[in-house]
Amino acid sequence: MALKRSSFTRIGLPLVAGAIFPLGLAPFDLWPFTLLSICLLFLTLNPSKSFFAVGWLYGSGLFLSGASWIYVSINVYGSAPVPLALFLTLCFCLGLALLHGTQALVFRHFGAQTPFWAPVSFAALWGLFEWSRSWLLTGFPWLYAGYTAIDSPLRGWVPLVGVFGTGFLITGLAASIGSLVKTQGALGARWATAGFLLLWAMGPLLAHKEWTTPVGGTVAVAVYQPNIPLERKWDRRYFFPILDQYAEKTAELYGDHDIVLWPESALPAYQDRLGDYLTEQSLLATAGNATLITGVPIREQGNRYNSIVALGQGEGVHHKQKLVPFGEYVPLESFLRGLIEFFDLPMSNFIPGPSVTPRLTAGAVAIAPFICYEIVYPAFVLAGAREAGLIVTVSNDSWFGESIGPLQHLQMAQYRAIETGKPVIRGTNNGVSAIIDHRGRPIATSAQFREEVISSNVQPHTGETPLIHTSPWLMWVFGALFLQGLFLRRRGNRAHPD
Repeated sequence: MALKRSSFTRIGLPLVAGAIFPLGLAPFDLWPFTLLSICLLFLTLNPSKSFFAVGWLYGSGLFLSGASWIYVSINVYGSAPVPLALFLTLCFCLGLALLHGTQALVFRHFGAQTPFWAPVSFAALWGLFEWSRSWLLTGFPWLYAGYTAIDSPLRGWVPLVGVFGTGFLITGLAASIGSLVKTQGALGARWATAGFLLLWAMGPLLAHKEWTTPVGGTVAVAVYQPNIPLERKWDRRYFFPILDQYAEKTAELYGDHDIVLWPESALPAYQDRLGDYLTEQSLLATAGNATLITGVPIREQGNRYNSIVALGQGEGVHHKQKLVPFGEYVPLESFLRGLIEFFDLPMSNFIPGPSVTPRLTAGAVAIAPFICYEIVYPAFVLAGAREAGLIVTVSNDSWFGESIGPLQHLQMAQYRAIETGKPVIRGTNNGVSAIIDHRGRPIATSAQFREEVISSNVQPHTGETPLIHTSPWLMWVFGALFLQGLFLRRRGNRAHPD
């Protein structure tokens, strides 16, 4: 029995701790579970165990429970056999978990170990490693601790410190509680816990502050969610029926709305094959004094882009810059293309667009457009939304079926609204489409897997949240806090040599 308990503590506890982390995120929204998850990890890290192994097991539990929805796209839509789909999903999740293993190892050798500084050092390192996931190997900025703040007392901190800063506050409190338990209530651990609790208590007070201001009048917005099955989307037999579906469902919207939104790659062809059709839609939108914004793939000078365009009373084109590996491009293409169907998905030969600030207009309203995956990159959205009154994001989450992936994606769009202080209009193929106000609250949402139109009036906002200015400094602050802990650790080691 003792052996079994020991095995669970060494292997099972880190896995379970990681597995409950996503319960704090959509669609569960039980933020105390993420706090508990991180606290259990901190408690499990002790010199008698391999920090790397514990961290890797924790990360494995986290990503297997929170990101294994990629299995749906590999198996169902990539037509990979079940064993291969399971293998690729495992490789993806266990590979990402290596970052948590490395994080734990760095904390073991360089993180502070005093009752006060250990939680601070742990939280600062957590923030640095989450930030690294926003760019390392093109990035996977998913499953951040800070996203739990949207339903917690920390919500008011979001416009000031963003997802990485709120993640620091969540992780710091969890580690401080763990330090209290480890040290049996040492004074330093009590001070650390009290400090983080004080910062948490400020959240509800900050939540009442308006950081951006309304500009102009309200804008009437309609989002058309077509709910077209992926197996039909690229079947040439359905090409004209799909065009007719969009035209018929949208015709009645132009006269009553300022903006009509279609989803990512709404039409199953490149823009140059849709010239007459798009011209007709543009004229209809103009006649109704409306702007049609749609995702459409574009070919230019031999290059292929996943793009979004504004027609009618609007103008502008944005080529997607943050591409999804395998979904929109194939890494090591010369080796992988053609091996299995998953490496040859439709529209998987795009290249990134130019590194310019994305911008569209709809009448007099400046719009920051983002395509699918782009909305989950905090710094990218923050820069793009700076001069905009509205944010528009289009997506096709059909690839992830009935998993939790699309609901996590929606939550991140809500979070971008709070970070920027700008409303977000989200159009998807099969849900969840949403119209979100500048505080991240859904005004209107669609059901999943249903053809539907949602509409509402939206108030554009101008100005900047403090995060615009604090964001570039956050990583320096995390680094300084970690280095301070390292300095104190080394000074303590010199004062008390083994």
